[in-house]
Amino acid sequence: MKRQPAARPSTSQEVAPGSNGALRHLCEKSHPAAAAEALSALEPKAVWEVLRDIDPVLRTEIFSHLEPNLQVDMVGTLPRADMARLLSDMPPDDRADLFRRLPEESRDAVLPALAEAEREDIRRLTNYEDGTAGAVMTSDYATLSPDLTVAAAIERLREVAPDKETIYYSYVVDDDRRLLGFVSLKDLILARRDATVRDIMHEDVISAKTSDDQEDAARIIQKYDLIALPIVNEEGALVGIITHDDAIDIITQEHTEDMHRFMAITGSTGTDGYLRTSVWKHVQHRVGWLVGLGALGLVSGIIIHEFEATLTQVIILALYMPMVADTGGNTGSQSATVVVRALALREISPRDVWRVLFKELQVSVFLAAVLGILAWAKVMWLSQGVEIPPGFSLGNIARVISLALAMQVVTATLIGALLPLTAARLKLDPAVVASPALTTIVDITGLLIYFFTARWLLGV
Repeated sequence: MKRQPAARPSTSQEVAPGSNGALRHLCEKSHPAAAAEALSALEPKAVWEVLRDIDPVLRTEIFSHLEPNLQVDMVGTLPRADMARLLSDMPPDDRADLFRRLPEESRDAVLPALAEAEREDIRRLTNYEDGTAGAVMTSDYATLSPDLTVAAAIERLREVAPDKETIYYSYVVDDDRRLLGFVSLKDLILARRDATVRDIMHEDVISAKTSDDQEDAARIIQKYDLIALPIVNEEGALVGIITHDDAIDIITQEHTEDMHRFMAITGSTGTDGYLRTSVWKHVQHRVGWLVGLGALGLVSGIIIHEFEATLTQVIILALYMPMVADTGGNTGSQSATVVVRALALREISPRDVWRVLFKELQVSVFLAAVLGILAWAKVMWLSQGVEIPPGFSLGNIARVISLALAMQVVTATLIGALLPLTAARLKLDPAVVASPALTTIVDITGLLIYFFTARWLLGV
């Protein structure tokens, strides 16, 4: 978690990196996030030259706002003593996240230079599986005994406050650190000084387990408007908290990953910025699905070849093939998008498949009627004067194209809804499966619908 800094005037001013003194002044007068943005244009060694001599608390705040890959590059350039000093000043969860990303040689170099308590904290936090609540929690939280008086509890919080990420929530635990309840700072201030913590604590604690998915934990914070979420182990003992700002980071990361996967981009998406990602990595992230779907797209060519005689007899059909294919892709993508979002927000689950398909069927019928009529009008208007083969009429051809487009809208919408639901049922990522496969499948089904409709109504 990034500690809330003391109020500093925000700035959008860009400072040219000509002088370390000017950059240090910018760091001291700006919000840490703005300072980090300004420093991001520098090389890792130059960033440390600026940060090295400023206040340690401010240095840690600015460092925590730097992009993760820049943090790793910067730490890799430091002597062991400076590296240890920087990690010691960081909040436990940020320190553990950085330690996970460091290369093995850097980990081996820095661990012996840290205090024993910090080493154990790093080992414990990094022991949890990536993507779980335990991997993103912090061990920096305030606890109180249920038998303390309110006056004693306030005094204790005053003592520990400088070292805690938040003291607005204090968690009440027994001798075995089992979570009994919580009290807010407001509760303590308003209570009688001689009352006990047990008397005023809230026992209906919303919590998560260390093994829970990090996105589920973040959604709990979002749903219940929590400042922090306590994390317990299998025995019910309190081991950490996830704060609201970390929840925002988690949700942002998950949304970014879903967006990339929805557009057939693989690989890690949570740590590298766009400009700092090499061209080769961009290629690696994109090429896999494109090659596979390109090969599958050959089926479309085979279908067109099989119906070559139909196209030869009624060449006007070729003019409107892109319109039918594009419309199917657009309606299928809309359906897939709303279903993937609903799955991500836990509004629906795979067992709701029939309810979802029925709703999408109703939507698609209305869309098909509107788009089919517009397609008929478009053909009748734009194709005036186009040579029509003997035995056919423009009206019949317009009916074929509009009916095929309407059928394509319905099938594409249902396919767009069914693919992510099927992926979720098979425990796959709906975003990965839905969009990359959708376009190719809809193209294939659209061509089949188009040509079979032409054969049926035109007899070609």
